[in-house]
Amino acid sequence: MARFRGRLSAGAIAAIVTIGGLTAANRALAVEAPPTLDALLSYPFVSDLTAAARGGAIAWVRNRKGVRNIWVARGPAFEPRPLTRATQDDGQELTGLSFSPDGRRLVWARGGDHDANWPAEGGLAPNPASDPAEPGVTMWTAALDGGAPVEVTKGDEPTISSRGVLAYLKDHQVWTAPIDGKGKPERLFFDRGQDGSLAWSPDGTRLAFVSARGDHAFIGVYAGKDRAIVYLAPSTGKDGAPRWSPDSARIAFTRRPGDGGPPEPLLTRVPEPWSIWVADAGNGAGRAVWRSPDTLDGAYPDTEGEANLNWMAGERLAFTADLDGWPHLYSVPVAGGAPTLLTPGAFMVEHVAKSPDGRFIVYDANTGAAADDMERRHVFRTPADRAAPAPLTAGTGLEWAPVAADDDHAAFIAAGPQAPATVSVAVDGAAPPRRLETPPADYPAGDLMIPKAVTFKSADGLTIHAQLFRAPGEGVRPGVVFAHGGPPRQMLLGWHYMDYYSNAYALNQYLAARGFVVLSVNYRLGIGYGRAFNQPEHAGPAGAAEYQDVLAAGRYLAALPGVDPGRIGMWGGSYGGYLTGLALARNSDLFKAGVDWHGVHDWTWYLAHDLPDISRRFEQGDREKATAVAFAASPDADVATWRSPVLLIQGDDDRNVSFSQTIDLARRLEARHVRYEELVIPNEIHGFLRHAAWLAADTATARFLEQELGAGEAGR
Repeated sequence: MARFRGRLSAGAIAAIVTIGGLTAANRALAVEAPPTLDALLSYPFVSDLTAAARGGAIAWVRNRKGVRNIWVARGPAFEPRPLTRATQDDGQELTGLSFSPDGRRLVWARGGDHDANWPAEGGLAPNPASDPAEPGVTMWTAALDGGAPVEVTKGDEPTISSRGVLAYLKDHQVWTAPIDGKGKPERLFFDRGQDGSLAWSPDGTRLAFVSARGDHAFIGVYAGKDRAIVYLAPSTGKDGAPRWSPDSARIAFTRRPGDGGPPEPLLTRVPEPWSIWVADAGNGAGRAVWRSPDTLDGAYPDTEGEANLNWMAGERLAFTADLDGWPHLYSVPVAGGAPTLLTPGAFMVEHVAKSPDGRFIVYDANTGAAADDMERRHVFRTPADRAAPAPLTAGTGLEWAPVAADDDHAAFIAAGPQAPATVSVAVDGAAPPRRLETPPADYPAGDLMIPKAVTFKSADGLTIHAQLFRAPGEGVRPGVVFAHGGPPRQMLLGWHYMDYYSNAYALNQYLAARGFVVLSVNYRLGIGYGRAFNQPEHAGPAGAAEYQDVLAAGRYLAALPGVDPGRIGMWGGSYGGYLTGLALARNSDLFKAGVDWHGVHDWTWYLAHDLPDISRRFEQGDREKATAVAFAASPDADVATWRSPVLLIQGDDDRNVSFSQTIDLARRLEARHVRYEELVIPNEIHGFLRHAAWLAADTATARFLEQELGAGEAGR
């Protein structure tokens, strides 16, 4: 194959974005032109739904085409209105929404990368707009009753006490500042660790925090400048998730083993026990309330919210665990005893919140009465002391991220296969949920197709779930496999609750409208199908067992009637980029082209950087063997058989996958004379912060796949 290295120029991207529709040849085939990519990406994305402890107020972030604003609503009417009025895509996150306890004031953070695996060198904040002025992470506040937002100070993760005291993080230490932004900030106290997980006591007199100290972590309690910090039952473990009792006297928290001991095997799964403790906030004396079984199912949960520990009414502690092989809610008496399963069944509990009175838990789960609800989310409510879950939503829509607006109202985000996300409110199941907003009138929701749930078998007999996107019409079309990232993710039968995968859903819709048959595969390592599926042996750097699911997806797609088996491509981001690289390196015979967004290409880089240094220890464990297995599981190991062209996309301020991974692969492909193109976005992070970056990456992806695989006959 002739040597070639292509780059997409800014002018080429601009031209592609401007065109946005079908080529002339495809327009002749189409009965009606599909929506442009720019139109499909104009959906509103709703996130960070938050409720006040009292006062019946809720707030959320609404992002449309990169313009982020905070919206609020107060019960019982819950009429939505904007709290901020930004008009530009500045690429700066709005996160950490925190109400004053009475629900009359909101504080939030602007800027930063809150989904990063590691901070940037020098602690620099992202600057995706390439602003000549260095951005930072700042905190803002506004009263719900009126008045313009006010910048408070530099800092992150704000929280307000019941007495109106603001605490926040700056340089891993706890600071405070007047909430109106008119006074001087000061460090609240000194702690030797890196502090986080701030939690005010209900009476507002004390602040609990996690003091991370490398190989161990404490829960600390600050009670004033004239009193020593109290550390709760200090040990060699790693403590986290402090939760106050209603009387402000005790704190519940999780405990995991600290780093150390003989090297654990890297190639096989091992139990990861944990426990729940309760300690006196005054003197630090504590005891274990519950200990997990020393089994694989007893491992510390890694789904949304992890342990989801909450102090409930009736002296009970609620938490998430996988004790029966599924992520479920349990509760245990504060005095100790056997846990009570609150959510029985073969499904996954994900986002969790408690009611203000502590009697109930609201949550979303992939279960319900409708067919294929395992591929959706619905909202439920259960008492904290017994298994009596009741649905608050049902049907073929999707609902997620519930919060208890008050003791009677639950707010959540709702979407569907065609309708983008909006905020809704339900009243204890007594009436249908009410949408607080309707999707924008100019959004082409009616042009979206409804994906179909399908299953097929992997080579080892495991059942794999996927969603199939196919526009109506006859003719033979090219096929594209999409692989999500994470990998603990699940693609759904509709809009996704993560902005990254809402973009993927829109792009898959666009590809299908342009004539591709798209198969979005939920491979092993993902969530939603039980712990054994989520935590398989020999996956990732331990052997890439999940690749057989991707290969099975490609073969399933190639065998479908109306799909050209000689024109199968693949795309994916992050872990999906890794799997795209594997597909092209190992099976260029099947996958004829691919688009690799910021994928991992050499697992040994992560073994070298992320694992503790044991070079000076006598006990080396299986590190040498694991390194060999990790490289064999990497796309770099099979570049010699890579034949298919690929488009590489990444921002060079990526804090989740090192940009060096894409540089390294590009050099290897060049040495092997494999044709590739690249789209590098200066100063962008892993989950692009600017709408322009998403549009450029999506446009380049669609253009490359059409260029390499040809267009189908969408609309006929």
